[in-house]
Parts: sequence; C-alpha cells; structure tokens
Amino acid sequence: MLDLDALDFGKGNGLVTVVTQDARSGDVLMVAHADREALERTLATGEMHYRSRTRGLWHKGATSGNVQRVVSLSRDCDGDAVLARVEKAGPACHTGEETCFGPVRWDALAALDATIASRATQAPPAGEKPSYTRRLLDDRNLRLKKIGEEAAELVTACADGDSPRAVEEAADVLYHVLVAVKPLGLTLEDVKAVLARRATR
Repeated sequence: MLDLDALDFGKGNGLVTVVTQDARSGDVLMVAHADREALERTLATGEMHYRSRTRGLWHKGATSGNVQRVVSLSRDCDGDAVLARVEKAGPACHTGEETCFGPVRWDALAALDATIASRATQAPPAGEKPSYTRRLLDDRNLRLKKIGEEAAELVTACADGDSPRAVEEAADVLYHVLVAVKPLGLTLEDVKAVLARRATR
C-alpha cells in the first residue's frame, strides 16, 4: 500500500505531513504528522496513527472511538507528504466537528446527499410546511414523475444547444435521482461504487 522507504522523513526532521481525507465524501478531515513508527503502526493495524508534539505516538480514536480505518495511503511526488483516505467512525476534530476545517463539504454532491438524508430522518416542526425534498420523499408518484419531467427538460435543452439551461437541468436531474433512490435505502456512495466498478472495465 505504501513504501515507507520511498518517503523523505529527513526533510521534516523525522516527520511527513499527512492529509487525511474521507474516502466516501472526499472531505479533507484533518492535517497531521507521522513518523516511520506511526506509519508502521498504521500499516500493521489498518487504523490511522500519527505523531504529535504533545501526545507522541497517537492512535486516532483510541479514547474517543472515532477511529479512522485506512482505505489507501499514497505519497506525494516529493515523498514528504502522505494522502490517507479513510473511513471514519466519527468526527475527526476534537471540537466535535466532522472536519478540522469546520462544516465544509468539498464535494457538492456529497453535501446534497447529506441534506437529503437529513430531510429523510427529520419531520418538519409542527405547523410548518414540509420542504420540497420532504414532499418528494413522502410521495412516490411525485418523485418518479419529477425524474421524467426533469430528464425531458434536459433532453430539450441539449437538443436546443442551450448550454446554460442544460447545466441547470442536469443539476435538477441529479438532485431528483438522489431523492428518488433514498427511500430504497441507497445513497450517493452506492451510485459512486457502481461507477467506480464500471470505470475499471
């Protein structure tokens, strides 16, 4: 997975920078450092270990339970930084935020999927009209009808060569597709997994 001998620990006084990324959403969770020992422990256990000036060798999530399971480790072109793609068991930041950079979503589709998931689990407050997303989630026929309508509008925009309208309609189609599959227990990650498999064919 990662050749430690190919890393340049000398440049950082025994350390390399580790950029940790959520393998599902693409969000950058945190930036830390690791020495050879931390990376050896990471490779041996399959969970992220870091080297901290204050903590020393540090197993992420050892006390909080918010471990980071390794999906892949890749070095950069200079060998002084590592990209760690992980599956997280909880927030990455000690403040309780999902990332150390606050409530930032790097992937617009992942952010949209998270919003749809939130609407699916939270009923609107009493006396308040449900959101459009919630209305779609509660009405199967409306969900399916809207996919057809939005797809037809995208086809028309493409046939007309209307780029500004086509991009708007394409966004509408993506949104309605994600809403349509949510009641089936499917997420953006399920769709991306299929696309990833197809990309290797």
